[in-house]
Amino acid sequence: MQVLRTTVMALASRTSDGAVLESCHWADGFPLNLRLCENDKRSSLFKILSSTLTAMLGWAEKRLLAYHETFDSGNIDSMQSIVSVGVLAAKILVEDISNEYRRRRKMKLMWLLAGLTLTLGRRSALHLLRQVEDVISNEVEWKRLIQAEEHQETSQIPSVLAILAKDVGELAIKEKDMFSPILKRWHPFAAGVAVATLHACYGNELKQFISGITELTPDAVQILRAADKLEKDLVQIAVEDSVDSDDGGKAIIREMPPYEAEGAIANLVKVWIKTRLDRLKEWVDRNLQQEVWNPRANQEGCAPSAVEVLRTVDETLEAFFLLPIPMHPALLPDLVIGLDKCLQYYVTKAKSGCGSRNMLSHNASITRCTTGTKFQWKKKEKLITSQRRNPQVATVNGDSSCGLPQLCVRINSLHKIRMELEVLEKRIITLLRNSESAHVEDFSNGSGKKFELTPASCIEAVQKLSEGAAYKIVFHDLSHALWDSLYVGDLSASRIEPFLQELEHNLTVVADTVHERVRTRLIADVMRASFDGFLLVLLAGGPTRAFSQQDSQIIEDDFRSLKDLFWANGDGLPDDVIDKFSATARNVLPLFRADTDSLIERFRRLTLEAYGSSAKSRLPLPPTSGQWNPTEPNTLLRVLCYRNDEAATKFLKKTYNLPKKL
Repeated sequence: MQVLRTTVMALASRTSDGAVLESCHWADGFPLNLRLCENDKRSSLFKILSSTLTAMLGWAEKRLLAYHETFDSGNIDSMQSIVSVGVLAAKILVEDISNEYRRRRKMKLMWLLAGLTLTLGRRSALHLLRQVEDVISNEVEWKRLIQAEEHQETSQIPSVLAILAKDVGELAIKEKDMFSPILKRWHPFAAGVAVATLHACYGNELKQFISGITELTPDAVQILRAADKLEKDLVQIAVEDSVDSDDGGKAIIREMPPYEAEGAIANLVKVWIKTRLDRLKEWVDRNLQQEVWNPRANQEGCAPSAVEVLRTVDETLEAFFLLPIPMHPALLPDLVIGLDKCLQYYVTKAKSGCGSRNMLSHNASITRCTTGTKFQWKKKEKLITSQRRNPQVATVNGDSSCGLPQLCVRINSLHKIRMELEVLEKRIITLLRNSESAHVEDFSNGSGKKFELTPASCIEAVQKLSEGAAYKIVFHDLSHALWDSLYVGDLSASRIEPFLQELEHNLTVVADTVHERVRTRLIADVMRASFDGFLLVLLAGGPTRAFSQQDSQIIEDDFRSLKDLFWANGDGLPDDVIDKFSATARNVLPLFRADTDSLIERFRRLTLEAYGSSAKSRLPLPPTSGQWNPTEPNTLLRVLCYRNDEAATKFLKKTYNLPKKL
């Protein structure tokens, strides 16, 4: 302090010429003021330093903002030095220069300070990532990629994104292998930050493309597959780069929202499938309306529409597996289920409107009735009229597409579809095995690779068409020979031979037209319909028919003739099949040989057993069950109604007040 006082006093009392005065000038002494007010050289030095650092920073920025163009394998070693110069210059400018300058330069310098984040502790890595993105997304390299692809022809625009994905992938690999090892000194997850930014930049382009596509095209699939591959590569780089981070790289992965390229492909494929299926269903409607079911249309006796629908299904399956997509096994069930429903739709339409076994009414009224009786039963004549006007039968009658040859073609067509389904299922397995996207587990079960609905529908439809054709032959086409003629009036003059001759002609048509695998079924159905018709004539044939006990031999002979027609000297149906379908008639015919008194006694006993004590005072009228049986009261009553003798007439008149005359 003494030294300071002595120095200050000496300066304060000195004049400009050096003379010492008695008075001191503390504040305005010239020498002191000269020292206090002399120019500070440091301010000019700061300006020089700032200009120098700014120039250095600008020089570094110019190279680092386009570092993919600035550096290559030949000069990559200089990158670390340039980054160091830039980062140090930025650090000095931000920390040691004025606040005003810091505010001006802060955003521009932020990316260079990213590597100092952990050291300086100023910002979180996640926030700095966003800052870095702003810089890198404007990087010259990215602009170069976009501009290079935009120079392509307009017609090639879809493929531009696929090429761009390839270039971005190469850029990411270059970033990881060449630049990230250097930049890791300033940012621990440099590669992760870079690929996350590239992921976002490409995602913006891809999002615009996806929003504009409405159908599956080769270019669209190419782009989406390229995008999916790029995303997997970028994520893999990010994961590998962040493996040592506290969160295992989850923060960076969260900054990479999925492209969902596979989902977009799957949606486009589903649209493609739906379009194909809708077209196929429309085709089925249109072609079945025009189908004439011509038995001479081809050698197989199938409808052209059946051949065509199978060909279309096969082509659709082949086209599906030709799609350049990575998820054939996953989407195959959607296609197979849809095709299955289309084929089932064809089967349903093909069998509709062709009649069935239900055209035969088993609720036949008893012959000796008149509308004036107390039981109010219908006359048999009205039943015959109602049968002939049955809407279902009328539909068959008036539709030439449901004649016997046409019904045979329908049966052949549905049988062919059922058989071809097995071929199609084997073809699906072959196509799937050759698919690049298939795996071993895709063959472990048959789910989604088999037609579940159509086979059962074909079996049911063939059964219905076969029964419909059989009963159409017997009860419509041959009604004049069976219903209108057999046993009408004199039995010896109205036997079964004319019916057998015409039936044999129809069987020849069936044998020549129907495929051998379903031919036996149809002939068996014709046989069953013939036996049903034969019994219906005997038990519900109307007032023009009456049988004596002696007529039973004629009936039995005709029954054997009917059986022999289907046996065909051993070349026809097997004996066990004939016996099975003729069992009902074989069991009922002995009733026509029995004498009237034994029939009446058996009828009383069975009725009492069925109705108990309530039937002792008056026998109730047994209902028609529709199933003829020698132990069933209604069947016995019908035999009595057609018995042409006095005992039967008296019993029926006394018991049920039926007319005495037939």
